[in-house]
Amino acid sequence: MQAAILPFSAGWFWIRHGFELFRRQPLAMFFWSVVTSFLIMLSYAIPLLGQIVLIVMTPMLTFLTLCACRNIDKGIRMLPGMWLLPLREPGVKSRLIKLGSAYFVASMAAAIIATVPFLDTLMAAMDTQGQIDYAALTLAMRGPLVSFGILYVVISALFWHAPALIGWHEIRLTQALFFSMIACWRNKWAFLLYALSWAGVFFGLDAASGLLIQMGISATAIQWLLTPANIFIAAVLYCSFYPAYMTIFETPQPAADPAN
Repeated sequence: MQAAILPFSAGWFWIRHGFELFRRQPLAMFFWSVVTSFLIMLSYAIPLLGQIVLIVMTPMLTFLTLCACRNIDKGIRMLPGMWLLPLREPGVKSRLIKLGSAYFVASMAAAIIATVPFLDTLMAAMDTQGQIDYAALTLAMRGPLVSFGILYVVISALFWHAPALIGWHEIRLTQALFFSMIACWRNKWAFLLYALSWAGVFFGLDAASGLLIQMGISATAIQWLLTPANIFIAAVLYCSFYPAYMTIFETPQPAADPAN
C-alpha cells in the first residue's frame, strides 16, 4: 500500500476532524469512551493477567473504534448491537488477536531492554534487609522510563495503523507493521504536532484542576468535573484515529466525468 506524505498541519486536521466525527454522534462515542475506560479500570482490578489481556486486546479495541468512525463518517447511526459486528467477518478476530499478541511481546521486550542496563542502580535502592529507599528508587527509575519511552515511540509507529491494515485489507502481520512504520515515518512531523497537541490538552486539563484546587474547590467536586471531561477528551482522541488513517492510506477516487 502507498502511504501519502502529508504536511505538518495534518496533525491538527486529524484532531479537528475527529471532533467533527464526535459531534455527529456524541452519545455513541461517549458510550464507547465509557466502555474502554471501564475495561482499563477492570484490567487493574485483576493484577498482571488483567494488564496482559488489555494489551493483547488493544488492537481489537482500536479496530472497533475505527469501524465505528467509518460508519459515522458514512452517516450510519451506531446502535449498541453494531459495535461488535466487525469481528464477525471471517478471520478478523484471529488476525487481531495475533496482532495484539505481537504488541504484548514487543512491549515486554522493550521493558526488558530498557530495564536491564539499569539493574545495578535499581538494586542499589534496596538495602541488605530488603528495605526500599523510595527516593533513590525514584531517581533510579528515570533511566528505564526514558529508555522505554523512546522504544515505545518505535512500537507505536509499528502498530499505529496495523489494526486497520489487517482488519480491513487482510494484510499479513509483518507487512502491516512495515507499512505502518513507513507511514508514520513519512508523516513524522504531522504526528509530532498531533502528539504535542494532545499533550497540551491533557496538561491543560491538569493545570485547570490544579487551579480549581487553589481556588478552594473540594477534591470531590473536581473529580466530578474531571471524570466527564476525561471521557469526552478520550472520545475525541479515539475519533481522531480514523482521519489519520484515511488521509494517509485511502486515496480519494477521481470524480466521474460529467460528460459520460
